[in-house]
Amino acid sequence: MSEVDHVLRSQVDRVNRLVVQLQEQVGAVSGQVNAVGAATQQARGELQQLRDEFLAFAQQTKLTANVQLAQTRVGVVQDKIQHEFGHHKKVRRTAVGMLQAFDTGLVSEEVVRNVSDELMIQSPRYWLAPALVALAAWSADDRSLCDRAVEEAFRRSPARTSLLFALVLRRQGRQETSVRWLRHYLRAQNPAELGREFAVILESISQGAFGGAGRELLRTTLAQWREALLDDESADDAQVARWRAEVESLRGPSAQQEFPRLAAVSPQWAQLDAALGAARAQRALLDKYSAMLAREDRPSQRLEDAVDDILDRLVSEYDTEELPHRRELAYQEAVISHGGDEDAARKAADLDHAALEETLDYLTIQTTSALTPAAIGASPATQRLSVAACADWFAQAHAGFSRDYQASVPADVQAHFATQHSLGAQTFNLPPWTGSFTTPPDQLEHSLVAHWDHHTAVLIASLSYPLKRKLIGPAAVSGAVLLLFMGLSAWFAIIAALIVFGIWGGVLYQRAERARKHQHNVRVTLEAAKHDSVLHLRGAYAELRDWQSRYQEADALMPKARELIKELATAQHAASPYDGRVVSGTAEGSA
Repeated sequence: MSEVDHVLRSQVDRVNRLVVQLQEQVGAVSGQVNAVGAATQQARGELQQLRDEFLAFAQQTKLTANVQLAQTRVGVVQDKIQHEFGHHKKVRRTAVGMLQAFDTGLVSEEVVRNVSDELMIQSPRYWLAPALVALAAWSADDRSLCDRAVEEAFRRSPARTSLLFALVLRRQGRQETSVRWLRHYLRAQNPAELGREFAVILESISQGAFGGAGRELLRTTLAQWREALLDDESADDAQVARWRAEVESLRGPSAQQEFPRLAAVSPQWAQLDAALGAARAQRALLDKYSAMLAREDRPSQRLEDAVDDILDRLVSEYDTEELPHRRELAYQEAVISHGGDEDAARKAADLDHAALEETLDYLTIQTTSALTPAAIGASPATQRLSVAACADWFAQAHAGFSRDYQASVPADVQAHFATQHSLGAQTFNLPPWTGSFTTPPDQLEHSLVAHWDHHTAVLIASLSYPLKRKLIGPAAVSGAVLLLFMGLSAWFAIIAALIVFGIWGGVLYQRAERARKHQHNVRVTLEAAKHDSVLHLRGAYAELRDWQSRYQEADALMPKARELIKELATAQHAASPYDGRVVSGTAEGSA
């Protein structure tokens, strides 16, 4: 009997050891699985960070390379301008000195000879050189040389030559002769292809440089040009488009930092951000053009000083052949100033592109003097007159701009919580959820909570340990042991069955306890993640209400901006070359 007991005890001990070993192996495997999962998650995060850093480094490297290349190209273009057109600078400097000497009557025959020898040889194609020779010969009373120089200058550039003589004669008090040169200049013009120097005409009119006769000549001519050009619908549309670009440039910056949660969860954020930035352009427009309207433009104390300034610009501006190089130089300098961002540089260069065209139509010159007066050499007074003349285009552009951004505001703003919207959702791999902010907040939160509960219930249930079902095995084995040894000893059979069931059941119970604790931890984690999602939703909902308030506040300025544009249309405080009407000014009865 003792031998049988010994055998049974050995078998029970062996079963116990096997159970303990199995438990240890299961625990080790579980720990390894958890470690692998944590390592995988960490590696995934590090790879994403590495990718972002690499892309940022690559972008910065590209921008740096663009800046370096642009700096090299700036030097090349400057050298080319100096090599091909450096002599033009000398002509321009000489022109300024010649005009001063011409005023004082100090132009001698020696000066005439030096001007003829140097400028004509060094500048075989530049119109200003023979024009200066003509002025010098006229002052020296050399009629033959003067006629030849006038013919040569007129052959090279009829428009600029005529304009130069018109302005010089006006300064000399020869009003009638200057108007004849002005008429000759205007007759040679194609209003669809005007030279850049035509801006000087607009400036001189704003200063009253040609007197009453000149103003009437220009009034009639410009009215005819404007009427003819506006017959072409595309020309009118082109000016509206330029004013639309002006209004667009006043957009506010992105408001993503103001509304970070809304920007993170709403698929409509791009539309909302664009609409708010556009609405904020109303304030920028009011500030810019109210300041222009309130600005007091002080006229020159002496009319001759204003004409001198106009002449200085005429003789110092770039020649037509230089413009392609100047455009390239402007673009490369914009690349440098924008830190290598070629797209931003191109946009910045395009703002002044029209001012660097070889020829411009009259309507474009009119718009350019309003939008970029510095690029075309217009004074603040002329700019204000230009804005007034362009008020119809301005109003159309503003109305279209306002209408478009108002229509772009989405009627239904949604919240989309993707799998990656939070660490908890990403770890759990929660399916995406979408809700509409038109839904009341309580219902929206309830929908998000129900989404979490529905998809996490399966996971939590799967973590439950089926202890009752697992105990069937130990119960069956214990029953078998009981039946097997009942014939030998009832007490022994009962004790053996209880030992087997107790040990095996104890192991299963420990597993069940660990599973219960793990299930509880998972439930707590998921509840925290769900709570974070709800808080994120509440924050986004509050930011949307804040966005609506700020948008309405910005958009409410639209009527004021519209009224300001109407007011600008009447802000003509001097003779305007645009409006087609005679505007009273300084008496010119003596002209």
